[in-house]
Amino acid sequence: MSKIDYYFSMVSPWAFIGHDTFMDIVKRHDVDVAYHPVKLLEVFENTGGTPLPKRHVSRTNYRLLELQRWREKRGLEFDLNPPHWPFPFQMADQVVIAIQQSGNDPSGFMRAGFRASWMEGRDMSDEAVLAELLTATGHDAAAILAAAKTDKVAETYAANTALCCEKGYFGSPGYVLNGELFWGQDRLDLLDDALSSKRAPYSIPA
Repeated sequence: MSKIDYYFSMVSPWAFIGHDTFMDIVKRHDVDVAYHPVKLLEVFENTGGTPLPKRHVSRTNYRLLELQRWREKRGLEFDLNPPHWPFPFQMADQVVIAIQQSGNDPSGFMRAGFRASWMEGRDMSDEAVLAELLTATGHDAAAILAAAKTDKVAETYAANTALCCEKGYFGSPGYVLNGELFWGQDRLDLLDDALSSKRAPYSIPA
């Protein structure tokens, strides 16, 4: 069975926009997913990325166009500037890690969390919101929130981030199949094609 290493942050609008499409691809191809939430600002700092507030206006304006295009393409309805975004995202990311470490699939919580932030205008840094979403998606909210605050989860979060930078993966979402990076939810068709063809991974020419 193939496996995809999925690098992302819960604060990423592009991870949100691609989530349902990605999970459909995963289901159709019967692929395992290893979820790797990362400290996105640290990834930017180490791989040449620029945080949104520091980007030139031409780039921030184009981002707004792209959000509208992909909102329509994916059949989603969401606010381009939700009231609690950007939010302090460490806890939401660490909840995903805690779910995975508990032996459960975090994809349902992720879907609910993305929608809470972008479609419902909720604050994903609020532990009461996280607890509600965990319960609604079949998890033990108290246990997961407690685990999310442990050193074990914090160390995994840091390790995910370090590995992301070491491998040269530079943003969210990044889908890695057999060592080949597909960066951005707008590359999901190419990921789907690679899984369908079972081709060998492309690599950087020497």
